[in-house]
Amino acid sequence: MPNVQYTTVAVIVLLFVFAAVVVRIVQTIVRRVLDALDIVSSENRAAVQARARQLIRTLMLLAYGVAALASVTLALARLGIGEPRWDPRLLGHWLIGHGVNLAIIVAGAFIVVRAANLAIDHLQHKLGRRHADADLEWQRRATTLSGILTSLVTVTVGFVAVLMLLRELAIDVLPILTGAGIAGLAIGFGAQNLVRDVISGFFLILEDQVRVGDIARINGVGGTVEQIKLRTIVVRDQEGAVQVFPNGMITTLANLSKQYAYAIVDLRVAYAENMDRVMGTIREVSASMEHDAAWGSLMLAPIEIVGVESLADGAATIRARVKTAPLNQGKVANELRRRLVTTFVGRGIRPYAG
Repeated sequence: MPNVQYTTVAVIVLLFVFAAVVVRIVQTIVRRVLDALDIVSSENRAAVQARARQLIRTLMLLAYGVAALASVTLALARLGIGEPRWDPRLLGHWLIGHGVNLAIIVAGAFIVVRAANLAIDHLQHKLGRRHADADLEWQRRATTLSGILTSLVTVTVGFVAVLMLLRELAIDVLPILTGAGIAGLAIGFGAQNLVRDVISGFFLILEDQVRVGDIARINGVGGTVEQIKLRTIVVRDQEGAVQVFPNGMITTLANLSKQYAYAIVDLRVAYAENMDRVMGTIREVSASMEHDAAWGSLMLAPIEIVGVESLADGAATIRARVKTAPLNQGKVANELRRRLVTTFVGRGIRPYAG
């Protein structure tokens, strides 16, 4: 009997030692993975490390929990407490058998969710490297995307874990799967447009095609982007009307203010005017704007004269364009027109000079 007891104690000690070794190995692997990751800032590193600590604590709880349950099972077997002799044996036997499986399923689902959240956080920080920390619009987008992915993973893992728990409780999951399949099929047919809009919105946000405040032309309608949602995008046109476009219905999208824009000015001059003199005047006026402290910072390059765009109605149309900072092409074009008209009148260039 003493030998049996000593053997039992030794096995229990070995179980806990093995659990400690497993936890130590996992900690080492997680630390090396964190060291290998290229994390943007100290705040991002702190967030990722917090997720990693939660994952390690969960793995530690699982490892020592399994060791404890195995130790209890072994001790009961060594002491001769079995199904024939223990009166409340049914509950105890069920807890020892199925209870361990239930605990492993719950802990495993929790670990998978935590690990997925850790990976999603790192993905969010990695995407943030392409944008400045002060870019609040992109930070909001990254938070939205990470929230969607986190919810998707949590719901998926939770659904699978619930099915496994029900099966462990000897509940037939086939009717549940059949009902869920039928319900999913019905919802898929009834809400296919909604699903299409949401998926299109997800990639619209992920690819950073437009932002709030951008000037864009969507399906031929131009205006200022006011809202970007997962299902719709809201644009206010030049007349002040609010245009709402489902993301799945967007066939053409032109961002007129991403990185830079062009201020385009068309000028009609009489046929009798010297075109070289007119173009020289346009360059002079544009150069004066470039040296103006109020306008020079908005003009990214010298004016480009495209040439004579058309000949009609007794006048030649000369087109010029200036590369400007985003969202400033309209006011640069207006100021350039104002200065050109004033200069043309002063130099007698017709039809501006009576």
